[in-house]
Amino acid sequence: MVDLGVKIGNLDLKNPVMTASGTFGYGLEFEDFFDLNRLGGFVVKGTTLHARQGNPYPRSAETPSGMLNAVGLQNRGVKYFAENIYPRLEKFQTNVLVNVSGSTVEEYVECAEVINELEHIPGIELNISCPNVKEGGMTFGTSCPSAEAVVRAVRKVYDKHLMVKLSPNVTSIEEIARAVENVGADSVSLINTLLAMAIDAESRKPLLSTITGGLSGPAVKPVALRMVWQVAQAVKIPIVGMGGIMNAADAVEFMLAGASAIQVGTAGFVDPLAPVKIVEGIEDYLKRHKIESVTDLVGSLQL
Repeated sequence: MVDLGVKIGNLDLKNPVMTASGTFGYGLEFEDFFDLNRLGGFVVKGTTLHARQGNPYPRSAETPSGMLNAVGLQNRGVKYFAENIYPRLEKFQTNVLVNVSGSTVEEYVECAEVINELEHIPGIELNISCPNVKEGGMTFGTSCPSAEAVVRAVRKVYDKHLMVKLSPNVTSIEEIARAVENVGADSVSLINTLLAMAIDAESRKPLLSTITGGLSGPAVKPVALRMVWQVAQAVKIPIVGMGGIMNAADAVEFMLAGASAIQVGTAGFVDPLAPVKIVEGIEDYLKRHKIESVTDLVGSLQL
């Protein structure tokens, strides 16, 4: 019998497999496919203070070994979530986290305050890959001062687990990770999507209405692995790794690089059962290699 349990700060996960925000809806959409309680947890779609319509279509496109998306955080706002979605999530016996986004520090804070009152939500994932409208649209997560400002402000009002999702579109992701750790992040998750673009040669037009979008899927995995490994050398807080994880071997690689848990995203579009297959695959890996606990994998890369 192997032990799949992991701890992410004060969060106890029955296994290291979570699902990534933006790819799993509110979780409810996947109930017909498998028992969500089999997961270590899941992160619901990006939630903002006010409702957002998202970007115009087309806002997704398939690319070699991946996909682009520019959905634009379409959601009905945090109050709608608290009143209409949250009551349907209370039944789950696993960790349900909410991805929190905003356009100003104040929006992040107000959104986090609402979620802080929801008893069965043990943590939030702070998406700092959002443009700061008060700073000319510069993304919060691309500079240490702006990343620190939003995390510090949210930490003051949010009492539970604070996971910060890091952008890969930076010069030094280690510096950003250290910055958010220093102002109260309980964990970091990485990577968010890579800024990318696709063009239709025949029409001579971009495939997305927004021209650029976020690249995910197997194409980003080597970059994501490198960044997880770098951040693991830089911080003491737990890391949740993601980026192109399609199977259990991919998940194990992220843990070897230093991630305590992982998130499955784009793979769920290919196979809705991918998250539970990865749980089963990690268990099989531990048995084959005679490893008693999945935590023994974390950061055990043989150099």
